[in-house]
Amino acid sequence: MTDYAMLDLVPVLQGGTIGEALARAAQLAAHAEATGYKRYWVAEHHGMAGIASAATSVVIGHVGAATQSIRIGAGGIMLPNHAPLVIAEQFGTLDALYPGRIDLGLGRAPGSDQRVAQALRRTLTSDPQAFPRDVMELQSYFADDGETGIQAVPGAGARPELWILGSSLFGAQLAAVLGLPYAFASHFAPGQMDEAIETYRRNFRPSQVLETPHVMLGFNVFAADTDEEAALLATSAQQTFVAIRTTGKGIPLPPPVPGYRESLGPRENAVLDSVLSCAAIGSPESVSRQIAAFIERTQVDEIMFVSSIHDFEARKRSFAIAAEAMHALEPA
Repeated sequence: MTDYAMLDLVPVLQGGTIGEALARAAQLAAHAEATGYKRYWVAEHHGMAGIASAATSVVIGHVGAATQSIRIGAGGIMLPNHAPLVIAEQFGTLDALYPGRIDLGLGRAPGSDQRVAQALRRTLTSDPQAFPRDVMELQSYFADDGETGIQAVPGAGARPELWILGSSLFGAQLAAVLGLPYAFASHFAPGQMDEAIETYRRNFRPSQVLETPHVMLGFNVFAADTDEEAALLATSAQQTFVAIRTTGKGIPLPPPVPGYRESLGPRENAVLDSVLSCAAIGSPESVSRQIAAFIERTQVDEIMFVSSIHDFEARKRSFAIAAEAMHALEPA
């Protein structure tokens, strides 16, 4: 059986506010819990006009108070932006508040441009080994093994579920060496997905936390009652993808635009064909077929759905349809 999870980018709507986006995040986490999702994650992005989850650990605490049992966490924390001790304290606090429910996905990208990254952590380094060292330092704080000579309070003895995130082969190799679960960002950078999965599974070394490889893949879903409605809903996310790829800047999530793809030139359509190669768009029947085909091709252990839809009720419906598709795939 393939587990399913939810990634919420906590989108700020065009004309909306950050407060509204955060209120919807709590509602969506409760919706995920009610519809059988295993985990709900938010991601760290900075300087992005359309994303309200920059203070990621604060947002996780907010949605934790709105839920009872679903795993909640970061997909992820961009570790180069932070001292590992700070993350140990933050996630040690979350683990104390919501024991047995906290996930901590770790990425090595800044989640921003270089100017913002410099403002976040002024000791940026180009050393490729800095990220692995930071991950192991963080593990040491949680293990309270004395290796750092510092005890994280909170943090020592906390047991958040650690993941390595990536959109290239580097994260796959590191997750394999450390024996940690691996999540690939195929919902926006699918280019090296197949190679990364193969690299991780081939090189995986069992650890105290994981005996066999565990892969999670990001997957966009835009589901509605009809194929035509779903295609229209998807145009909001398509506009944000085009904006990021052509200008380098994010935008608040815009309303859907009829005929949007037809209005684009070859370059923009090629961008969308690439970035949405891991996506299902359509009616419940269409989406179910597309999800099943993706799982069959990748043999993924867990799939993380992303559904950036402007209308909140339509977004909840899209996630519910994806959950129904996953239930239909369960063995009788």
